[in-house]
Amino acid sequence: MKKLIVPLMIEQLLAVSIGLVDTLMVSSVGEAAVSGVSLVDSISMLIIQILSALATGGAVVCAQYIGKKNVDEAKKSAGQLMFIMVVFSGAVMLFVLFGYRFLLRLIFGQISDDVMRSAEIYFILSAISYPFLGVYNAGAALFRSMGNSKISMYNSFVMNVLNIGGNAVLIYGLQMGVLGAAAATLFSRVVSSVVMTVMLCRKDNPLCINRIGCLKPQKSTIFKILSIGIPSGIENGMFQIGKLSVSSLTSTFGTASIAANAISSNIASFANIPGNAIGLAIVTVVGRCIGAGEKEQAKKYGRKLLFMAYVGIWLTNLALAFSAPALAGVFGLSEEATEIATRLLYSFAACAVVAWPLSFTLPNVLRAAGDAKFTMGVSVFSMWVFRVISSYFIAGTLGFGVLGVWIGMYIDWFFRSACFVIRFCGGKWLNRKVV
Repeated sequence: MKKLIVPLMIEQLLAVSIGLVDTLMVSSVGEAAVSGVSLVDSISMLIIQILSALATGGAVVCAQYIGKKNVDEAKKSAGQLMFIMVVFSGAVMLFVLFGYRFLLRLIFGQISDDVMRSAEIYFILSAISYPFLGVYNAGAALFRSMGNSKISMYNSFVMNVLNIGGNAVLIYGLQMGVLGAAAATLFSRVVSSVVMTVMLCRKDNPLCINRIGCLKPQKSTIFKILSIGIPSGIENGMFQIGKLSVSSLTSTFGTASIAANAISSNIASFANIPGNAIGLAIVTVVGRCIGAGEKEQAKKYGRKLLFMAYVGIWLTNLALAFSAPALAGVFGLSEEATEIATRLLYSFAACAVVAWPLSFTLPNVLRAAGDAKFTMGVSVFSMWVFRVISSYFIAGTLGFGVLGVWIGMYIDWFFRSACFVIRFCGGKWLNRKVV
């Protein structure tokens, strides 16, 4: 587990830093640029979360086959996962390129012209990067299912170096602003997808995808992957759509609130790294246990990994609580935006140490066993009933502003946590079967 989790921690740190670096470097252009990038990132996160969910479906199937020592079926599943990811991400790219203006107006309504110009530029280049991101996510999930998380860690390092270097040249050197940030991100994703494809084609890779025939659709295998991927995709999709619906509310509070919300979200994502990394490890560890028929081992490792997630979340959020004002001030925003961001970060640290691992790490134990429909049902219900409705009531009706949106998020966390704990302790998740 140490060999699996440590590279995952580093990978998550590198992955999260891309968004933070873009926001930090773009902040030198002005709050309108930061706001435009953050609005597009909220849409891109929807796409990324769905891609991650589909990749998780493939990882669960491959991990369970590896646990059963059925390498041939695991290899077949790897090819089908890549097929699914290429088709889906390509379709999304075309949809966005033909309708980006409509989507931005539909989701965010009437925003200022300068924010809209920044958002349009960033959205177009982000859309072009989606297929490359899909290939990368598929490859990373496959290597994790084999227990080899170093590949995606090294690839994330390369992606970050290219992104930061590209930002420095295009934003600061050539004064390209938002266009420079978007171009650097696109280039880094293209290179990382190419590297991942080369690694997957190596003959010493147990899940080698070195022939076009590996991508030929096979209904039975695709169905197994989608039995996990679709519920997880719906869950992640509804989660992000719910966030988008409250983002439109946030956009009514003014540029300072939009910018504060953006930088706070980026900073808070660093505090979630231990929970996210261990959640990815759970898919491999628990998936293999289930594939091997070791249900007691699945429960044991589920509890152990959840405890490790709590330790990590406590450490990162205590650090966040002590450094919130300094972190918010790094971005050089207005005094009002910095003050709002500091309040948001304090509230996040206080709630995350209690509910975040139960809300987001624990459900991966259930998914790894094939219990994805339950996690989907709970998450979709909680998102719309608790996060969205309470956000509009607390932020709008009660006048809490953007802080009210975050309070609605915390209410959602606690409800999800209660449902997932009851499900885990009840043991019904152990009776699901994928392979």
